[in-house]
Amino acid sequence: MRKLFFCLLLSLPMLAFAQVPQPFNVVGKFGNINAKIYLGYQLGSNRVLDSAQAVNGSFEFKGTLIYPSLAVLVIDFKGVGADKMDVGPNSDKLAFYLDKGTINMQSPDSAYKAKIIGSPINDQYLKLLAINGEAGAKTNALMTEQVRLANDPANANKPVDQNALQAKLKVIQADYHAKLKAFISANPDSYLSLLSIGTLGGPSPDPNELLPVLDGLSKELQQTETARSIRNSLESLKATANGAMAPDFEQADTLGHPVRLSSFRGKYVLLDFWASWCGPCRQENPNVVRVFNKYKDKNFTIVSVSLDRPGAVFSWLEAIKRDHLGGWTQLSDLKFWNNAVARLYFVQSIPKNFLIDPAGKIIAQDLRGDDLESELQKVLR
Repeated sequence: MRKLFFCLLLSLPMLAFAQVPQPFNVVGKFGNINAKIYLGYQLGSNRVLDSAQAVNGSFEFKGTLIYPSLAVLVIDFKGVGADKMDVGPNSDKLAFYLDKGTINMQSPDSAYKAKIIGSPINDQYLKLLAINGEAGAKTNALMTEQVRLANDPANANKPVDQNALQAKLKVIQADYHAKLKAFISANPDSYLSLLSIGTLGGPSPDPNELLPVLDGLSKELQQTETARSIRNSLESLKATANGAMAPDFEQADTLGHPVRLSSFRGKYVLLDFWASWCGPCRQENPNVVRVFNKYKDKNFTIVSVSLDRPGAVFSWLEAIKRDHLGGWTQLSDLKFWNNAVARLYFVQSIPKNFLIDPAGKIIAQDLRGDDLESELQKVLR
């Protein structure tokens, strides 16, 4: 097992499987090379590293797998062995999906140029790569333009318009999600469609959105352990989905006094998760302050929960002061990602927020930029 080699393997499911392993066979012809070739992939919860000798370009791998697995094939042209091979971005490697049956590869001289013939899952994988690549290119172009504008002397005294930036990023994300959903809909029996549901959900999956997508997959796919695990996770997230009653909690404020969420019943409450070390949170704070000052006298308040680290009380309090967040309730147990409230609300990334109505029901979440004020305008009439 080589940890360096397996850092190339992305998003590999490591679940407890009950299914019977199925045989696979990888047959390749890479020109006339004579070198050792390594193949890394996932088998249930185990990572496997196999090797084969290419003779006059021909090689073969045989094995078994439970579900399709993202794999990496690397050619050791220098004969240095798996421990010393260069597996960086510029190395000669091929990422592909292993599946039961035979996978045929052909290349004139390298792994990088290899073409996979007669493999539906790898045809689908190329489509997904194109979808991801397009979204990534659009995002990189947008951020590059933001850097250019920020470095332009003509804009030296102009702050970055975070609301405009967020609006543009939302357009890219919406297009990306629409294309992922179209891929899933067009391939209801593909294991990659199942894995794409996780990508679609991101760090803050919405079970109300994703469970119907999961239900649209083939019955055979829904019966896999992977699908069951995804379904169980989404079902558990219903506790903090839109329409659910916000779980009550108690946590200490900046003076050490316990505060309960339910004590704010009768008001609209923005439950806001942040931290002093979180750059995007600090960038969003001026918008949160502006919205609070505008609506604080209209039956609206904020309860912030900080995921600051143990012993970082000074950093937490200093950030509250610098960002002018003292107008509303600030809570933390200073346990970083183990913050009790963050775990109760399944918080996987910050900034993260939930808008709670006067009855204690979650009515919206992940409101950033202009979205926060737009939502408040709907309910605070």
